[in-house]
Amino acid sequence: MVKYIKCSPKEYGMLNQVFRSGTAIGALVSEATYAQSPADFVNKLSIALKECNETLYWLNILKDTEYLNEKEFGSMSTDCQELLKLLISSIKTAKQNNK
Repeated sequence: MVKYIKCSPKEYGMLNQVFRSGTAIGALVSEATYAQSPADFVNKLSIALKECNETLYWLNILKDTEYLNEKEFGSMSTDCQELLKLLISSIKTAKQNNK
């Protein structure tokens, strides 16, 4: 997405933010795979959840400033919402299993 949006250097900050937060989700989930402890696993997924929420924030900003149209936003927003649900569910399950 970041590659195809045309913007001036002034607006590049928004694109950079969504790129950084969006890619951080996958990196954190990957780190969680080899967590040092159950608490570390939950911590990594919790940070991924925050990054996912931040990504959704930036997607909304990009839509509101018309860098994304409704269709593009809808597709990415839906994916992000699904990731949020998966992360929340995984965190809840991990916490329950570690009681």
